[in-house]
Amino acid sequence: MRCINKTFNIFTSLLLMILSAGCLTGCKEQQIDMAYHYNMPVSSYTVTNISDAETAESFASDLCVTATDVLDGTDVDLTDTATGALFDLNQRNVLYAKNIHEKLYPASLTKVMTALVVLKYGKLEDTITVTDSVNITESGAQLCGLEKGDTITVDQALHALLINSANDAAVALAEHIGGTVEGFAEMMNQEAMAIGATNSHFVNPHGLSDDNHYVTAYDMYLIFNEAIKYERFTQIIQMTSYETIYHDQEGEEKKLSFQTTNQYLQGVYDAPSNVTVIGGKTGTTNAAGNCLVIYAKDTSGNPYISVILRAKEREIIYGQMTDILSEIGN
Repeated sequence: MRCINKTFNIFTSLLLMILSAGCLTGCKEQQIDMAYHYNMPVSSYTVTNISDAETAESFASDLCVTATDVLDGTDVDLTDTATGALFDLNQRNVLYAKNIHEKLYPASLTKVMTALVVLKYGKLEDTITVTDSVNITESGAQLCGLEKGDTITVDQALHALLINSANDAAVALAEHIGGTVEGFAEMMNQEAMAIGATNSHFVNPHGLSDDNHYVTAYDMYLIFNEAIKYERFTQIIQMTSYETIYHDQEGEEKKLSFQTTNQYLQGVYDAPSNVTVIGGKTGTTNAAGNCLVIYAKDTSGNPYISVILRAKEREIIYGQMTDILSEIGN
């Protein structure tokens, strides 16, 4: 479905023509034989000066927009998956959409919003001193091994956040930028509102499940679309591995090394032959199911964003994402 790209005319010059006897300047009485009615395009009531008219762009003039599913003419099968979508960024088209305004848990796709806020308000070279808040004990939570007193740069933590999906790195970044996790979550929500992601709400920077923490597939597109405006974000999400040195509270070196969680970049799954996966973000929790957002380009270099939320099985989400990406060029 075409995105909204309309302008509306703002008639800035409204001339009220009242010609009657006894005008203040003592002019001669004149009459005009034009009917008066506010709906008439020309009357003695109003004359519109078209030459002075201006235009204003709508908020979503450069975005893909649809209020309904876009399924007709597609071959995508998202059985056992709650929602999915494909957005053509250059043409501003929604090429596929299923339940994209349904509020769902985002799991670690949350970290795209975390990265967006960090990149907007933080400095990559700043040093973070880690607190004991990074001691996350929830079963299955992905951690990179940060401990109280460790020092790590914002840039290093951002790599851990996006490549390794490290929840402890998310907390360290949140406290550094927002003062507290709660303060950072307020910043996340303010940024979401500013970019139009009004059906989302965040309470933490990592995506561990909470009833008040949710997104939609459409909002995930808006968030990711904003994040890729930052060169550092696009650089990080296409990395297959990362290795760095940070320090403990005594100043001793500690090594951080990990591989991407993106199985397209790992080479486990192949995208369609006419599509190159640049990068993306994965997410999995019991409540959220399996989630994936992908940034891809076609053979001409045109960019696309695709999203899947709440796939039941990890084994099927990449096959389903490949089906969605196969709509590119069709």
